[in-house]
Amino acid sequence: MNVLRSLAFYLLFYGASPLFVIATLLSKALVPGEHFRAWPNAWSRFHRWCVVHVLRIEVRVEGEPIAEQAIYALKHESFFEAIDLGTLFDMPVPFGKEELYRIPGWGRAALAYGSVPVYRDSGAKGLRKMLSDARKFVGSGRPFCILPEGTRVPHGTRPPLRSGFAGLYKLLGLPVVPVAIDSGPTYHRLWKRRGTITVRFMKAIPAGLPREEIEARVHQAINALND
Repeated sequence: MNVLRSLAFYLLFYGASPLFVIATLLSKALVPGEHFRAWPNAWSRFHRWCVVHVLRIEVRVEGEPIAEQAIYALKHESFFEAIDLGTLFDMPVPFGKEELYRIPGWGRAALAYGSVPVYRDSGAKGLRKMLSDARKFVGSGRPFCILPEGTRVPHGTRPPLRSGFAGLYKLLGLPVVPVAIDSGPTYHRLWKRRGTITVRFMKAIPAGLPREEIEARVHQAINALND
């Protein structure tokens, strides 16, 4: 049954995804204002629906975002949490690896939505560009959503945070809310398994802490579900 559910999920979700991209771009081109952003959010909610009703994976959310603008640092075990941002948050500002923005149509839609490319292999120049792009959204009220490990990691592993996270924290001057997620055992596999994904919002960490302290506290918090 895992195989059949997974095949149905791939066919339904990935088959429909180009339609959401086209709808986003057409809406932006033809309808004045910011209404086009409803389509990427609907894509995220459609993904959650497919996860719950096709894959039969329960999604348990513990806690919630805080009222003020903040940086949300999420554990990254699978594509689930990256796609689910539009369901978990109100108009998030996602950070995504630059390679994703080369996908025809999708890259344009992601930039139009308001997201920040991460140039992982461009050194200091790439970091400066990322920070400059992120600064534009300060004061918008939109939550920043970053995957500070930089790439998907197996469940139970605790790699160090990428250096760009500390730079972003210092530049933006916002509190950080770590988010622990255990999507790996059910979602990060070819044939996805029934089970439960827990998304746990941890206690907010104030702005202005030294680099060593903020990295240590975030690292411990996002790995809370690995214990």
